[in-house]
Amino acid sequence: MSATVTADERLAPTSLVRKLLGRPELGAVVGAAAVFVFFSFAADSFLQASSLSTILYSASTIGIMAVPVALLMIGGEFDLSAGVMVTTSALLSSMFSYQMTANVWVGVLVSLLVTLAIGFFNGFMLTRTKLPSFIITLGTFLMLTGLNLGFTKLISGSVSTKTIADMEGFPSARALFASQWNVGSVTLKVTILWWLALVAVATWILLRTRAGNWIFAVGGGADAARAVGVPVVKTRIGLYMGVALCAWISGQHILFSFDVVQSGEGVGNEFLYIIAAVIGGCLMTGGYGSAIGSAVGAFIFGMTSNGIVYAQWNPDWFKFFLGAMLLLATLLNAWVRKRAEAK
Repeated sequence: MSATVTADERLAPTSLVRKLLGRPELGAVVGAAAVFVFFSFAADSFLQASSLSTILYSASTIGIMAVPVALLMIGGEFDLSAGVMVTTSALLSSMFSYQMTANVWVGVLVSLLVTLAIGFFNGFMLTRTKLPSFIITLGTFLMLTGLNLGFTKLISGSVSTKTIADMEGFPSARALFASQWNVGSVTLKVTILWWLALVAVATWILLRTRAGNWIFAVGGGADAARAVGVPVVKTRIGLYMGVALCAWISGQHILFSFDVVQSGEGVGNEFLYIIAAVIGGCLMTGGYGSAIGSAVGAFIFGMTSNGIVYAQWNPDWFKFFLGAMLLLATLLNAWVRKRAEAK
């Protein structure tokens, strides 16, 4: 008597094409290739080495923040205070160092602690009040916007900070947050390294750690995740503190690149971070996306913002292209996810 063995379809080998179709960043990669080819023909200077270095720098300044924002969106939440939090961290470092006549590293560390506290506040208020993250972080956005302007004018007497370039510790801090080096005719800035490192760490967290499973579970459904033992509160607070950490990195780059900080900077940048994450494959509903996709989304932003200039088009059209890319990416991401779920 022979036994009939039924193969488990879950153990069947999966083709490379099917694996690629299931990746959340697939649409972003296709879009990046299309944008790259388009501007290669539309702008003669687009493929020059100096142009590519400028594109990478623009992408990195958005990408550093797009990485934690992508993780937060995978966890099912938003942070509308991310843009002004960058400026807050830079203002804190500058004004504390100047007023206390301390080594700038003291101001940098104080800024780190305060910025992380802001991230903790966002996560704590979200979990305690049960209000939508849109409301919580919108309130934080408005408060930080007022504090940035009010404290800067109160302490400095103007809307910008005083110079700290002659203070002790400034050269070493600039080397860490705002240095650059030449590779042939290409000038590369340290933000590119920060960006790539954050993408690598975030990808490792999402795919190789228990915390990554928690992030996907919370974004897929907080109640269901809590029922199977996922620490929902700690996960959400940790995600908001991750956004704060990267805001601190971005803020220090702004400060040590330009020496002074304008208190009104950063307003509206939070939407650029969200757009980069969405173009990179993150869904607005949470539970789906990748850090690599956010990097590709930031790269598309860098190519588009600079490609329009290299093509000598009116830069007023940039927002139109950004909105069109957002809509197309959202539709393509939804299609990719449906195919992945069907498989």
